[in-house]
Amino acid sequence: MGSSNRLFNRQRTVHEILGGGFVADVMLWRRGNLTMGILLVTLAAWVVFEKSGYTLLSLVSNVLLLLIGILFLWAKSAAILNRPAPPLPELYLSEETVNEMGAFIRAHVNDILSASKDIALGKDARLFFKVAGYLLLTSLVGGLTDFLTLGYTSKS
Repeated sequence: MGSSNRLFNRQRTVHEILGGGFVADVMLWRRGNLTMGILLVTLAAWVVFEKSGYTLLSLVSNVLLLLIGILFLWAKSAAILNRPAPPLPELYLSEETVNEMGAFIRAHVNDILSASKDIALGKDARLFFKVAGYLLLTSLVGGLTDFLTLGYTSKS
């Protein structure tokens, strides 16, 4: 490959540095339509959330309300017109699935609580300073930006 494909005379190309796959193609505008679509969807999300004052919770709530309303009207009109009801999957959680999820969550929460206890009691000074540094950094960055901007910039 020519030297024009290299960044700062490195051994690897920028495409290889970015992972060399689909994401690298999108980031380098090799898939222009998809990249433009992603930018337009991001812009629309920004307009919806930032400019209109909409929150994620209110958006999810309104979308679910619309979905439930559509399904309700579909089911009622199907009963009146002797048509089949809307196809919905059987929503059921078995006791085994719930117990597995509970055990998984319990194990992870106990690990976090154990690590928190070790940090609070000073048993691991290095981990304490690492956690304190990250919390301080998070506090400083959080004071300089709003949540939506922080979410956009920390995704990649």
